[in-house]
Amino acid sequence: MKLIELTAEQLSALYESELKAAFPPQELKPLKAMLNLMAEKKYQALGLYDGDELAGYALLWLEPGIPFALLDYLGTIEGRRSQGLGTIMLDLLAGYYKDYRGIFGEAEAPEGGSPEGEELRRRRLGFYLRNGFRYGGYDCALFGVHYQTLIRGREDVTPGELLAVHQKIYSGHMPKQVYDRFIQIPLLPGQQPNSMGDLSLIHI
Repeated sequence: MKLIELTAEQLSALYESELKAAFPPQELKPLKAMLNLMAEKKYQALGLYDGDELAGYALLWLEPGIPFALLDYLGTIEGRRSQGLGTIMLDLLAGYYKDYRGIFGEAEAPEGGSPEGEELRRRRLGFYLRNGFRYGGYDCALFGVHYQTLIRGREDVTPGELLAVHQKIYSGHMPKQVYDRFIQIPLLPGQQPNSMGDLSLIHI
């Protein structure tokens, strides 16, 4: 299996055929936002290919001059799930970005959200921790959802370094009023995620 960079046309098709069904609307960026970032070389879509067949995908936020990749979405194609492809993709991503200081992302905190979803949140977090990721040293809240920051990368990456990169990526890609209202990086101990309030501000 191998990773191949997807074109804007391939990402658009993937968005319609897979991402819309795999992710809740409130967790899914608009396709236009992804394509705009891709045109600016700030977003990369990678396909996991098994021969000529697309079996999975990873979408990552990049920032020129910053040696970190933010894992935005990771998924497998319908019909190829529960085959260990997520582990394969994470290992391949580590090789793909071997010159970076790390790949990091956000996993929903087990104690956040609805009680009926807690077990799923714990499983997702455990998946990343079993596959080379470690706690990045701080939590965050994005659009009212509580996350733990995770990183797979160099051992000398400090929470302070990661925090500065995390803040820079988000603050550089959205209006200040949206960032100030909906992005809490870090989420301090005892602090609660901000309420969603006016959803019309999102994705401006």
